[in-house]
Order: sequence, then structure tokens, then C-alpha cells
Amino acid sequence: MTISEQIKVLCVRCNVSEAELARRLGKSPQSFNSKMKRGSFSIPEIEKVADVLGVSFNREFILENGDKI
Repeated sequence: MTISEQIKVLCVRCNVSEAELARRLGKSPQSFNSKMKRGSFSIPEIEKVADVLGVSFNREFILENGDKI
């Protein structure tokens, strides 16, 4: 699942439209829609999405032995 697909699911689960998410992020719905089509989100942008929606975002690599990086 791409990050854009994950954000769409997150919006549905949080009862927030993509346009409303864009406004909460300080972006126009049009520019946010373009970013969603490109799927070009940096880690800080993804963390801000999580923050404005009140959810947590964890990024980590998990090795076969369970170690996390």
C-alpha cells in the first residue's frame, strides 16, 4: 500500500475529508491533491499528518530477529 493510499484510509477512519486534512496542514486542497497523486511525502510531512489527525506514526526497520532500527 502506498503512502497516499494509507493517508486515504486514515482520512476515512478519522472521518476527515482530504480537503479538510489539507486545510489542517496549511495547504490548499488542490496542492494536497497533487501531492497525493505524486505520493511525494517526506517523513516530516507524514509526521505532521499524524499529528493533525491525532494519531501516531512509527517508522522503523524490524530485523528478522525482532531488533528495531
